[in-house]
Amino acid sequence: MGQRVNVAAPSQVKRLGKTWSSPRLNIDVPLILVVLTLIGFGLLMMHSASWDPSMLVSKEEIGISSPTYLFYRQLRWLGLGFVTMILLTWLDYHYWHYLSIGAMAVTLIALIAVLLFGEPMNDVTRAFRDGSIQPSELAKFVIVIYLSVWLYAKRNQLADVGYGLIPLAAIVGITSGLILRQPDLSAAGMVMILGGLMYYLAGSDVIQTAFLFLVAGLAGFLVILFNPTNNERVSYFKEGSKNILASSDHVKHSTVAFMRGKWFGDGFGHGTTKMTTLPFPHTDSVFAVVGEETGVLGATIVVILFALLFWRGLVIANRAPDGLGALLAVGLTMWITLEAYMNMASLLNLMPFAGNSLPFFSIGGSNLVTTMAALGIVLNISRLSERKQEEESRRTFGAIVNLRRRDRRRRVPRPRRSGRAKGGRRRAEG
Repeated sequence: MGQRVNVAAPSQVKRLGKTWSSPRLNIDVPLILVVLTLIGFGLLMMHSASWDPSMLVSKEEIGISSPTYLFYRQLRWLGLGFVTMILLTWLDYHYWHYLSIGAMAVTLIALIAVLLFGEPMNDVTRAFRDGSIQPSELAKFVIVIYLSVWLYAKRNQLADVGYGLIPLAAIVGITSGLILRQPDLSAAGMVMILGGLMYYLAGSDVIQTAFLFLVAGLAGFLVILFNPTNNERVSYFKEGSKNILASSDHVKHSTVAFMRGKWFGDGFGHGTTKMTTLPFPHTDSVFAVVGEETGVLGATIVVILFALLFWRGLVIANRAPDGLGALLAVGLTMWITLEAYMNMASLLNLMPFAGNSLPFFSIGGSNLVTTMAALGIVLNISRLSERKQEEESRRTFGAIVNLRRRDRRRRVPRPRRSGRAKGGRRRAEG
């Protein structure tokens, strides 16, 4: 006797399917894959680039030379970054309406505190705890959030200079001014660039935006003119454009690293420039280590990965449930990709050396945690947009079903034949 198959009723099948199906997270899978790839690739390069600096730092801090000291410290920051990203992925981004003012206040207090109580390193005062906590990294993250909330709230008044341009200039000017006091020109410039771009994306007048960039450019020129370090960087950039041997040490030795790496690199851990002449291989110059150990192929992959990250940010912004979500998504991903491309471009002498970190690759806790926090907000926007699309699809489907039911109720009944007619036909056939 064959085995009987139990066929469940349709309602039972639905319950069974609901029981065994995995819950949908409604997150942007391509963005997650890009981020995980960048994290994995970045960890490999962090481990390789930090051997020599780890020996020096660990000898000073714990009295024992350890080639993996900085790497394991970065892993702890990565764990904190993952926790932050997960929490912000599930926190509705609309709560930033209430949190943005407090976050901005904390950022300004931290920027003032680092000037008063920070640890001086190489004639600058930018960080606490041996350079691991930099308020300027927090400022770049928070300025995008604060401006997104503020610009979205004032979207109908941006044409008025008193409600739009002047308050924006004050917000950006105070933040970048405190950062310039450290001094950190690259972070201050990033805050100003983000402020102008966010103002334009929010729908401001083109003439006002052009005026804002003109004033910011003039201010930046004056800062460079009267700051010896930044003036020297611009001079190196000009001379290096004519002769690479006249460029800065970062650019010269980065060029050597890329020449040694050729197309496919020397292999992970086999680069030598990082332990001889390359300045700050674990932070500012880590992209040169990528070029030497993975070649042009690996460096190109890094460039493409950041381009894909920006593309997914634009897609999520386009699908965002409202203007606030769109501003946050495009602003945060724009910040991350600008940081990356400015770092890579400066090492190739395509722009004056700025000292930006390469997200996911440069060792530094503040940059890593704030970057992953930004991606958590972007993923939350993706989740809410997917949920909204599902709800709209359900409403549309329900409306179609109800319409069909009404159509069936309104259907005209077909005429029925009488019993006498049926009987006569039977007799005729008989």
